[in-house]
Amino acid sequence: MIRNRDAADLDACAAVLAEVHRHNGYPHHWPADPARWLTPDGLTAAWVAEESGVIVGHAALCGPEISRLYVHPAARGNGVGGSLLRTAHDTALAHGRAPVLEVKATDHTAVALYERHGWTRTATEEQEWRPGERVVIHRYRA
Repeated sequence: MIRNRDAADLDACAAVLAEVHRHNGYPHHWPADPARWLTPDGLTAAWVAEESGVIVGHAALCGPEISRLYVHPAARGNGVGGSLLRTAHDTALAHGRAPVLEVKATDHTAVALYERHGWTRTATEEQEWRPGERVVIHRYRA
C-alpha cells in the first residue's frame, strides 16, 4: 500500500533508510539528520510503502524531481519500488511537471528499476559531491 507520508513516519523511514544504506550504500553519504534529509527544501510530496502495516519504502517529489526513493532490501522484488515510482510520476504530471530523476551510475538496482519502467536516460555526467570526490550520475526523464 502506498500512502502519503506524515511526520509520524519519519523515524520508521529513517530506520529503513539505514538498512538500505548498509545494504546498498544509499544515500552515498549518510546524513547527520536522516529525518531532515527526508524532508528537503522544495518538497512537493512524499509517500511511504507499507506491507502489513510496516513501512518498507519511501519516495519524495521536489518540484519535478523524484528523489529519496528506496525500498528495504527484504521487500524488493514485489513491485514496491515501481509503485512508489508510479505514484511520484503521476503526481508530478498532475502538477503539470515532467518528472525527472538522478541516480548514481553504480546504483545498478535503481538504474534497472527506472529503465524497466520506461524511463529514458538523458545524460551521464561526473559531479563533484565533496572536494576531490567525483561521482558519475545518470539523469532520467519519464
